[in-house]
Amino acid sequence: MSHSVPSFAQLLDSARRSAVHLEMRDVYGVAGEADDFGRWQRTGERDTDPESPHWGSWTSLIRRTVARGVVVRRARIVSEPVSDYIRYEHAGTPVNIQAGEQVRWLPRRQASDIALPGNDFWLLDDRLIRWNHFTGNGASGGGEISEDPAAAKLCAGAFEAVWARAAPHQEYKIS
Repeated sequence: MSHSVPSFAQLLDSARRSAVHLEMRDVYGVAGEADDFGRWQRTGERDTDPESPHWGSWTSLIRRTVARGVVVRRARIVSEPVSDYIRYEHAGTPVNIQAGEQVRWLPRRQASDIALPGNDFWLLDDRLIRWNHFTGNGASGGGEISEDPAAAKLCAGAFEAVWARAAPHQEYKIS
């Protein structure tokens, strides 16, 4: 384990073939999303401008990553009926897709027999893990880097099992 955690830009810029992200929480309380989430809760309107201050740096990063031939996939395991936060995420996902990510959704009930790691993660090139830690209320608890082969194998297997069962974003109807 390493205590030095590179930025997402550094991580994705280092990817050669693949970058996969597994999200397993029903609520995230990430500070950078608080204003946009609050506005969505009040108005039902979501920022879907890929060049907006909210999205711009992320969409730029994903575009340049995909342009190098790296496949970027995101899978979300969600409880149903979904939380307000998941509705908010679903409403913004077209921006992820427009930038070049592939996104799928899996109802938690369909993940019961999949061996899952204890935390959300990014896995780059099936070898480098960025664990995403969160507090009980969903705030970022910091990241952690690992190149442990057994953990990378667990993450890769979990992600592929989820991906195989999950519905593409366009087909997943939130309940």
